[in-house]
Amino acid sequence: MMTIDDILAAARQCLGTPFRHQGRIVGIGLDCAGVAIHVAQQCGLGSIDVDGYSRTPSGGLLEASLDGQPCLDRVMLNDRQPGDLLLMRFSSDPQHLAICAGDTIIHAYESAGQCCEHRLSRLWESRIVRVYRFLEGSG
Repeated sequence: MMTIDDILAAARQCLGTPFRHQGRIVGIGLDCAGVAIHVAQQCGLGSIDVDGYSRTPSGGLLEASLDGQPCLDRVMLNDRQPGDLLLMRFSSDPQHLAICAGDTIIHAYESAGQCCEHRLSRLWESRIVRVYRFLEGSG
């Protein structure tokens, strides 16, 4: 049985991994989607990996990919809880993912050059546009 602790432990395995666009290997290189794919795989959940995307996905591509994931269910923004996957927007289209860890988030962040965990500040919270929950039994 997958728990929130399992999700957060899987996400924290990624900490310190260098940022690499479309990266999928912990310790070698990850991007924000790579962290989410790693969490799903470590928790035994079925996921559909998408490659060939740009650094700044547009046209709703990231949302459509998330909505099509068998291991994710969209929940209301105010129902966010630790272990949830956050879809974030920096400017125009949503183009970033992070794992909610309560008062912190875990994500591969290009500006930091690596996968990191830091406080979910008011600024970061304002970037959240959708929340997804990992589902049991989707493997």
